[in-house]
Amino acid sequence: MIRIFALLAALVLAAPAQIQPALAQSDPQNTLVLETTKGPVVIRLRADIAPNHAARLKQLARDGFYNNAPFHRVIPGFMAQTGDGDRGDGRGKSKYPNINQEFSQVPFRRGIVGMARASDPNSANSQFFITFGEAPHLNGQYTVVGEVVSGMDNVDKIKKGEPVQDPDRITRAFVQADGKK
Repeated sequence: MIRIFALLAALVLAAPAQIQPALAQSDPQNTLVLETTKGPVVIRLRADIAPNHAARLKQLARDGFYNNAPFHRVIPGFMAQTGDGDRGDGRGKSKYPNINQEFSQVPFRRGIVGMARASDPNSANSQFFITFGEAPHLNGQYTVVGEVVSGMDNVDKIKKGEPVQDPDRITRAFVQADGKK
């Protein structure tokens, strides 16, 4: 009987320790929520490896720049690109200056969020993409800015095309710490 009581006491005391790591991984200040026409997508921004790019995505979400932005380029097995809240055709950018690259050792695999850019590595501005699978040819060539932590099934449902006809959209983007405004 004493052994059972001791075991139960140990389990009760261990429960907070098991919950704590999950809470420690949650960072609302660096969590970007995309409400899309296919459902929500939650992205953990990697301010630890790409602080300027993460700050830009948060700023543009707070500005409302991404609201109604289309997924204008979606290639099966590769990636879904969005973030052109200016023109909507993949040629637009924000009012802010371009950002210098912040390449890292994080590999492009399923759910990684990278910054789109022109041929100049220092030309990222507002557009980003979410990879459907491994894309090793992007490693060290594009800035990793985040990772999808929830809703990758919704990314999989986004209408494909290059360009996409009647594209799916980000209906609203916000930083989790700001709540739904």
